[in-house]
Amino acid sequence: MKLSARDANAYFNKPNPDAAGLLICGEDTMRVAMKRQEVVAKLVGPNGEEEMRLTRMSGADLRKDAAALLDAVKAQGFFPGPRVVLVEEATDGLAKTFKAAFDDWRPGDAQIIATAGQLTAKSALRKLFEGDQRTYAAALYNDPMGRAEIEAEMTRAGLKEVDRDAMGALEELARSLTPGDFRQVLEKIALYKLNDGSALTAEEVELNAPASIEAEIDQIFHILAEGRTPEIAPIMQRLTAQGVAPVTLLIMGMRHFRALYTLASAPGGPAQGITRMRPPIFGPRRDRMLRQAQRWTVERLEGALDVLMEADLTLRSAGQKAPAVALVERAFVRLAYLARR
Repeated sequence: MKLSARDANAYFNKPNPDAAGLLICGEDTMRVAMKRQEVVAKLVGPNGEEEMRLTRMSGADLRKDAAALLDAVKAQGFFPGPRVVLVEEATDGLAKTFKAAFDDWRPGDAQIIATAGQLTAKSALRKLFEGDQRTYAAALYNDPMGRAEIEAEMTRAGLKEVDRDAMGALEELARSLTPGDFRQVLEKIALYKLNDGSALTAEEVELNAPASIEAEIDQIFHILAEGRTPEIAPIMQRLTAQGVAPVTLLIMGMRHFRALYTLASAPGGPAQGITRMRPPIFGPRRDRMLRQAQRWTVERLEGALDVLMEADLTLRSAGQKAPAVALVERAFVRLAYLARR
């Protein structure tokens, strides 16, 4: 039976204990491993492995001994309770082995949980699990985590009291991180909030978020928009050392100042304009962008965009010989002086 993306998340949270098997496949091995771990824990409970109700094997093991799968499915343990046979790194070459096990499978036998890499819709293994009414198949894609998945991870980490801005910051963080990295960040936040009964804030999310080059790139545009000229050279040196291309700085700079222009030119003013921004802006960044938009006039922001466009055209021109970093830094200094006018 084929599970859609929405149905798959519900199934992982409450798997069918009477099913014969489940296939979880996807390109992101961490995402597959997390869902596999969740399903196995729901089926056998926290003590399943200690009570020997969980049997692990790999696709390579089955290629050497195809009968091992059926033996594990039929084996009776010393402890009562549901049993699971977990087969990792399964491939299409094992489709016949799985089919033989399902042909002999009877209620009360161990449920087979198989994981695999990315499988096409024509995959023999995927067709086997999708075509049997006793089995399920879920293909995982590298889409951003949804609200339900984020809330499930928060519950798992023990985070309950979260204010609105913090929730927005967590959703933004989930869009930029893999599920595995996001889970680690939540665990870090949970430790930070240990024995703290107050609601999680956006500032605390930002404090525990992983540092990145993107965050430092954002920082330089805040510096420019706030007219802090002396800080330009040091951060430019760091970004250059990290391999950030000058043209990338110009592109992201235009994005930042276009956002400020949108806020400054909003009919109801920046405070109303920021509520309509897509994607939405949350937390300390929201307050900072709002202050910057209130500081700049529409005319000066038009001038700032002209400076960036001129630098971009100069950088891309065929006769350009001046150092690219110096050109960008000069344009940034002009922007910082515009902010102070």
